[in-house]
Amino acid sequence: MNSLLIRSLERLARTRRADIRAPQIRSFSCATKLLYAHEQRILFPKASPTQLPSANVQDSKIVINWETNVQSKFHSIWLRDHCRCPQCFHPITKQRLVNTFQLPPAIKPVSFQVLPQGLEVTWSSTDSHKSVYPWTWLQRNSYDPKFDAVPDVDKKSLWGSSIQKSPPTVQYGEVMSNDDKGLYQWLSHVHEHGFCFVSGVPATPEATEELSRRIGFIRETQYGQFWDFTSDLAKGDTAYTTLALGAHTDNTYFTDPCGLQLFHLLSHTEGTGGATLLVDGFYVASLIKDKHPDAYALLSNTPIPAHAAGEPSSIYCPSPSSGYPVLGHDISTGKLTTVRWNNDDRSVMKHIAPHLVEEWYDAISVWYKYLTSPECEYWVQLNPGTAVVIDNHRVLHGRSAFDGKRRMCGAYIGIDEYHSKLATLREKFNPTPYATTNEHTINGRSIWHPAL
Repeated sequence: MNSLLIRSLERLARTRRADIRAPQIRSFSCATKLLYAHEQRILFPKASPTQLPSANVQDSKIVINWETNVQSKFHSIWLRDHCRCPQCFHPITKQRLVNTFQLPPAIKPVSFQVLPQGLEVTWSSTDSHKSVYPWTWLQRNSYDPKFDAVPDVDKKSLWGSSIQKSPPTVQYGEVMSNDDKGLYQWLSHVHEHGFCFVSGVPATPEATEELSRRIGFIRETQYGQFWDFTSDLAKGDTAYTTLALGAHTDNTYFTDPCGLQLFHLLSHTEGTGGATLLVDGFYVASLIKDKHPDAYALLSNTPIPAHAAGEPSSIYCPSPSSGYPVLGHDISTGKLTTVRWNNDDRSVMKHIAPHLVEEWYDAISVWYKYLTSPECEYWVQLNPGTAVVIDNHRVLHGRSAFDGKRRMCGAYIGIDEYHSKLATLREKFNPTPYATTNEHTINGRSIWHPAL
């Protein structure tokens, strides 16, 4: 029997505590059915078929019958375009090789077979091209209808002020370890909660910069690459003063705001104040969506222009110049993905429809009311040795006014670099079954990986 399949079953049994034992594996067909059924329980717990699906052709589509009254329809052109044989998809670079625009728009299968490893389709062409699509891949990528994604991958824990009882925290030594386990724990906390503290960091800019680069390369902006600053107005921004800062996200004036920002207080002498404020924008949005749906709609659809013009050498505005809404959503799923809010950097609201002006001001007043409510504000006094990383697309931050000499350092990291690092760490420590066997894992990554 296929040794790769056996290893795949054994790996799943170890990593997922699957109820798969050697006496069950009597044949190739038996093994693939076991693995198929197990993956369904992981990926689609509401439906756990033990038999292979059936299929039939309807006009220009292939219909997969998963179980009674549950089916998916795939257009033939869509299936042919997604063939991942070596001639159509480079197994190492993970890039498409098939020329989509040379495929006949009315292409139809000559035949198909329901196999344990997936749906095999023979296409009408001079070479009788064959494509095989793993069942779990088809179910995961079903678009008619769409099925729920893997539930644990995008887990978000919304929080308010009560998070102060047990904020997510990791140790510096664990994060910097070569085994990457601490790094994975750190970024998993950021993904779930939108922020995470790192304790035990040497109170030096060198150590803090090294910590930042564990995630990815540092994003350089008009403020430089790695910051090491005090309240001396060396840059034309309120952050370089001793003034209080309300809850805000950074870079609302960028078309693509930074993804993460890391702060580390190196010292604060001869004065007091400067407590750090964190607010979960996703939690605030959930409250408003539930209690003030009209305000939520305006916050989701009204673009806000912004600017950064404190430096004589630069004027930053987003593209398009009308800006972006406070709440950004995935156009495919409708899920909230981004919070943008900095009232200090807001430009003239000249793009707003006249009949919405008063309603919009009411909506942002509701937003401000929740942002500043004791239920939503988490205040913490940072000390040298504890750094904090914040998801700038979700968590708003601020500070109280202070006096004395306060030295802060930190960096911006791009959202794509952060997501990429977390995705590769998931592959290493918490892999999701990508296909029915390991046969298509080349150069360390399956050609059926969900990100592809």
